[in-house]
Amino acid sequence: GGSSGIGAATALELARCGARVILATRSARRGEAAASRIRRETGNNEVQFMHLDLASLRSVRAFASAFLRQEPHLHLLINNAGVSVGGTTEDGFSLPFQVNHLGHFLLTQLLLERLRSCAPSRVVIVASSAHCAGRLCPESLGRPSLGLFSTFQDYCDSKLANVLHARELATREEGTQVTCYAVHPGFVNTSLFRHAPLWLKPLLLPLAWLLFLDASEGAQVVLDCATQEGLEPLSGRYFTDCGPRLPWPAGRDDRLARALWEGSERLVGL
Repeated sequence: GGSSGIGAATALELARCGARVILATRSARRGEAAASRIRRETGNNEVQFMHLDLASLRSVRAFASAFLRQEPHLHLLINNAGVSVGGTTEDGFSLPFQVNHLGHFLLTQLLLERLRSCAPSRVVIVASSAHCAGRLCPESLGRPSLGLFSTFQDYCDSKLANVLHARELATREEGTQVTCYAVHPGFVNTSLFRHAPLWLKPLLLPLAWLLFLDASEGAQVVLDCATQEGLEPLSGRYFTDCGPRLPWPAGRDDRLARALWEGSERLVGL
């Protein structure tokens, strides 16, 4: 998710710090353009595009295989891509739930051994305060919701899954020097809003331009969790621009976090 918005702003700052950065994005045109722009602006030629479509588990596996062949090091994985549009993927899951959670979950699992071998390493998962409205049912995990606000519900469910994914990953990786953080970047004016319902856009878009953060401001908390020293004792926590915060109660449910993990493993075929 590095071709625009928070992802591109995050990649730009990491490149300025001298990091080798892989932009994993769905659109080759936008991904190549973003990588080229970042190389030009930073003078860092170690910024590359690789194709990854999180709406396809087949694409996630192909990306992970190619990455592990080509890249000997992985110290930081930022799961940033997100969609708010409805629909169903080729794998039969809710589009926002797969792109925002299941695809990232599978990707993280496939790259986990490399993260361990390069430890200390970090996983940063871009979540949202929208997790407050998430309702995860292990028995119907990944199925598109029904009703008038089904797309919004699927989005909120995926954001709750992000918070719980970070929590459970931190528990399972305790002692390995792989740490994980869930991040609410704030209300940021990004292309995510292009998927808003037509009736909502006349209200939402002016508010986004007037009141919301720009992408570079939204990227700051992501960058803090990626690079700030001394965060290891806070692995699994939920961060906002004010630092670590308690998520809503469902985001602190360890039984639900375990059930989500086990259900996600089943759905992606691990």
